Order: sequence, then C-alpha cells, then structure tokens
Amino acid sequence: MKYKTLIATLLMGSALTMNAASKIDHIEPADWFAGMKNPQLQLMVYGKDIRSAEVSTDYPGARIDSLVRLDSPNYLLVYMNLKDARPGTMNLKFTSKGGKQTVRYNLKERAMKGEDRQGFTNADVLYMLMPDRFANGGTDRANIKGMRPYSINRKEPSLRHGGDIDGIRQHLDYFKELGVTALWFTPVLENDSPDHGNQSTYHGYATTDYYRVDPRFGTNQEYSILIDEAHKKGIKVVMDMIFNHCGFEHPWVKDMPTKDWFNYPEWLAPENQARNKNTKTIDGAAQVNDKYLQTSYKLTPVLDPYASKVDLKETVDGWFVPSMPDLNQRNTHLMTYLIQNSKWWIETAGIDGIRMDTYPYADRKAMALWMEELNKEYPNFNTVGETWVTEPAYTAAWQKDSKLSEQNSNLKTVMDFAFFDRLNQAKHEETDGWWNGFNRIYNSLCYDYLYNDPSHVMAFIENHDTDRFLADGQDTLALKQALALLLTINRIPQLYYGTEVLMNGTKQVTDGNVRRDFPGGFPGDTQNAFTKEGRTKEQQQMFQWLSRLLHWRQGNKLVTEGRQTQFIPVDGVYVVARTLNGKAILTVLNGTTHQKKMHPERYSEIINNTTEATNILTGRKIDLTKDVTLPPRGTMILEF
Repeated sequence: MKYKTLIATLLMGSALTMNAASKIDHIEPADWFAGMKNPQLQLMVYGKDIRSAEVSTDYPGARIDSLVRLDSPNYLLVYMNLKDARPGTMNLKFTSKGGKQTVRYNLKERAMKGEDRQGFTNADVLYMLMPDRFANGGTDRANIKGMRPYSINRKEPSLRHGGDIDGIRQHLDYFKELGVTALWFTPVLENDSPDHGNQSTYHGYATTDYYRVDPRFGTNQEYSILIDEAHKKGIKVVMDMIFNHCGFEHPWVKDMPTKDWFNYPEWLAPENQARNKNTKTIDGAAQVNDKYLQTSYKLTPVLDPYASKVDLKETVDGWFVPSMPDLNQRNTHLMTYLIQNSKWWIETAGIDGIRMDTYPYADRKAMALWMEELNKEYPNFNTVGETWVTEPAYTAAWQKDSKLSEQNSNLKTVMDFAFFDRLNQAKHEETDGWWNGFNRIYNSLCYDYLYNDPSHVMAFIENHDTDRFLADGQDTLALKQALALLLTINRIPQLYYGTEVLMNGTKQVTDGNVRRDFPGGFPGDTQNAFTKEGRTKEQQQMFQWLSRLLHWRQGNKLVTEGRQTQFIPVDGVYVVARTLNGKAILTVLNGTTHQKKMHPERYSEIINNTTEATNILTGRKIDLTKDVTLPPRGTMILEF
C-alpha cells in the first residue's frame, strides 16, 4: 500500500476535509464499532510531523482520553473512550502549526453481539489450504499496480502461482462434498515484499499491512463475500494471524514509531536495511552477527523453570528470519494495535476463529493479555496457537487454565505436535509389544490428563511446514489408518489440502514441494481433481473413503462428546473406543504388515453383550461373537 495518497481514496468509511497544509496520510483502524465491551479505541494516525497535533471531538458519548506522542514525528496515537457512543459518523478535529483538519470517522453498528459469535470446535473438521496454491478464480494476478516487483511462475516452487480468494470461493461446493466444516487459510493479508531470485512471500507470513487483504489474492470485500458464502453453506473460516513478526516492507520498518517497536532494532538502521533483506537465514543455533540476532528456534526456554536469561532472550527476541523483523509485544501501544486488529477482522469479515502463528516466540504475558481480551469480548470464539514442541507436557502448559503453568495463557486451543510426531514415526514401524508402531500413539494419548481440556487440542497428520504424510509414495493403507484415528479421537482434527486426492511431497529440496498446486485449480491444468470425472481411480477411491468418514462424523455426538477409552496394543492391534448413552464406536487398527485378529472378549467392557456392529467405512456388518480378522494394515471403525 502506498501511504502518500489522499486519505479520501484510502480509508474505508472515513473521509477527510483538509486544507493545503494537511499532513495526515491515513488512520488505522479506518473504522470501528459501537457497543464493544472494551470501550477503548486506539487510533494510529500516520502523517508527516503529525505527532504535535492536538485532537478533539464533540461526538455524543465519545471522549478523547489521551494523546501519545511517539519517538517518530510521523505518528500520533489517539486513545478514545466510546462507552456511551452510538453508531454514526464522528468528526475528529486535528489542530497543528500547519493548520486544522477534520476527519470524518465512522462508528459502525455490530452485526451481532460478541457472545453470539461461535468459533470452531471439536465438532468441526478444519481443512487447511494455501490461497496461492489452491485455485485461481479467473483473474490474471500478474503485475498488479502498486505492488513491489514479483513474479507469477508456477514452474518455480517458491514463487507465486496465482491462486486467489475467488478461486477458493468457486470451490465451496467441493468442500461440502468432501465433508469438511471449516477452512483455515494461510495468511491473506498484504505481503508486499519483492521477489529475491526464486524466492517470494507467497506463503503470506511477512505482513506489510494488517488491515488489507493482499491484492494478489483479492480485496477485503472479496474476502468478506467468501466468508458470507461459506457461512451459507455451513462452513466456517479461520484466519491465520502473525503477531511475532511482520514483513520487512511494512511502513514501521523504515520509520519506527518507537525505538522499542522491534526487538533488536539496531538491525533496522538505514545502513543495515539493505543487508538485512538479502541476508540468508542463519542455520543452527542463535547467533549475533553484525547486530542481528536470529531466534534459536528452541521453544523450551519459554517454560523451562531453569532457563537462563540468554536462552530465553534468543528464543523470544531473536528474529525468525532476517526478512521478518521481530515485533516487541512488550510495547503496550503495539500490543493494543494488534489486539484491536484481530477484533476488527472478527467484526468486519465475520471470521470464525484465529490460528496464531509462532505462538511461543512472542512475549508470553502480552499474548495472554490478547487472549484475555478476545475471550471477554467473544466468549464462544476460538483461537488455536502453533506450539511446535512434540512433548504433551509442553503443549498442555500453553492451554487456558492449565495447572502446569503459573502464567495462564488464556489460549483455548493448542496444536498437538506430539500426535503428529508419533504417528509419522509409527507409519514406518511394526506395532510391537512395547514402544513401536501404535504404541507411540497410546503412550502419547495416555498423557491427556495433562490437558485442561483435551477436546480443545487440534490434531493433524501433516501441514504446510511438514513433509506430506504420503511423502513420495502412495501408501493409502497407512493414510487411512492415520485419518481414521485423527477423525475419531478426542481432538479437533485438521486436514491439509489435497490429502484426499493423494497429494504427496517432501521438503528435502524446498518447502514448495509440500505446497504444490491443487490439480485443476489453475488455467491450463491437465487434470481436474475437483470433479469425480477428473480424478484417477486411486484418487477417487481415497476421496470417497474420506468423504464417507467425514459425513458420518458430522453431528455425531459419539465422536464429539463420547468418553474415550484406549487399549494397549496387543499382538499389533490398537483399539480406541468412544461411548455415549449406551452407544459406542471402536476404531480398530492393525499396526503390522501381517494378518491379525481382534479378540472381542478383550474389549468386553465396551462391547458388553453386543453381537453385531457396522463397519462405517464399508457398511458391512461385523460379527462380534467371534474373532474379527484384520488384513495387513487394516482399518475398521465399528459402530454399535
């Protein structure tokens, strides 16, 4: 976004009456909402030498509590109290040596009360996708005016491929057919970073404008339309956010609002900026190199009771990569800005949840305050934080109201990297009598007592940062076992786009190999996996199998509310049961490459006197009065 243009063409819902001496460029947020539980509104005013301005308003029910003059002369923070203000247009009068200006600022009516916004739950199945790699809606996304130089080149795995919001919208019926109930996109906000060789920010994790959808994906309005249409089809939308860092081309970088807006701001000095953008990521441990500190990527110091100060500092204050400046959430004005931004997207676009990237890398207390604010305003909303450590105790300590941590994170949902890790080991092993194969899953789930609420843990078998579950193969037996387990245990399940049509790949050469284009989503594709006719026989079999399972899961209280019981694997067979109101399901997995038998009497506490069950994956009846034969790597979900 170019901030030198007139505010009248930039702001959504606000207008400026100005004289020739005006210095205001724009205000964030561009509009706000009446009736919020927290009546405070922070306005960040951008403009040359705006810091010295005085501000007043005569709008009924609104008052200006304070003006904060930051280190840079080109910012002014206006803190307002809107407790008794009603929807309408207020006049904000700015007075400075250069003259007087009046900004007309819209205070909107909320679409619904905060309590009425329902977030995603364990009754949902999230489908994660990358907008750039999923589908193009028919618009040429190359050479969009006003954006820094970039390329659309589908032959390069790390450049932009041209997917967009409209491409996703056009395939909402595909998600309905598949049976997922929520969509999680990687970030859609503006990432106005130029390409560097064969690298770009197509992934979306280098934000340069927190209030604008990236024009290469579409507009704010198109994003809202997509969400509205998804809601009409019973599909929720989860927004990916990043508070830990921003993009190097964010306006804050060239003109820091305060000296402590970023961690290690010395690296942003003019003489370092050119080097910073082009510095390659330093591998290995955190290092100080010419005033640059990279994070160690080791998250344990954040919770380690014995952590040294230097270890903690390297984790949370170091930059994720040189092209993503690390934000200092300990700056209360910055954190207020970020908290407001998340509320603005909830109110403006109607998102149903947030996935927060790199959660433990940001300041712990500040993030807890953010979640406390959101929980008060939207008690039934949900946020999941990326907590990438593969030990259940670490993950559980990040969950809201955990007894394992003195600091309450207020974070309702955490990501189960332990499940992901153990399952991706188990798929290569024979399930023995002790540790290998599905014993790894058993020995992970047995620690669910650490979680304050296991039903608010999001599990997955792969995502955009990992190898595909299928890697470079097509082991559908292992995949079906993983999916059957994922979709029946006490978790919020998350799928990764294309798994249903056997997309594979590893990160061995580049992350782009696990983020390939969905077949049929782009002009010129020779295959269209969005349709039955366009899928191969193997793809259609996998799609049908998963779709059947997903539709069976929808509204099934046995899965979402049932008591979970797991049985230690015996003779390679692992069984997990869910029971509720006299009904039950058994997920039965043969964790070996040999034919095995399930002995019903071992599971009599669940089966009781039941003589017959239905395998919901095939519709066939199963006799429970005798041993049940399981083929190698066989999977059954028995309902009775």
